[in-house]
Amino acid sequence: MIQGQPDVVVDFTFSRGLLHIDLTNIGDSPALDVAVAFDQELWGVGGKRLVSGISLFRHTAFMLPQKSISTFLDSSASYFRRGQPLEVTATVTFSDRAGKAYRNVIKHDLRIYRDIGYIRRPT
Repeated sequence: MIQGQPDVVVDFTFSRGLLHIDLTNIGDSPALDVAVAFDQELWGVGGKRLVSGISLFRHTAFMLPQKSISTFLDSSASYFRRGQPLEVTATVTFSDRAGKAYRNVIKHDLRIYRDIGYIRRPT
């Protein structure tokens, strides 16, 4: 990352048995026209929702520097039981205020979350 530029990334996070997808501008300036293309469909929420196709990933018009938006993917138990993709590549495109285009290709291996233990707390 070069100082003064946007830098948008996609990451998967795991917390207490829940998987989320985070879209974050880790850069120092706003990102415009952010879009994410996943190499595979990601069905979540118990297999009922095409999470990789939600508006957040199709087009986010503006992201402030250091801003992160997180969406629930699925419980890890449900995701892995249903045989969802383990290796996922996300291609993130965006531009800066001057119109310069950027592209980040990020590869994830979700197997790292499969064997993590957690304790369910009563709701």
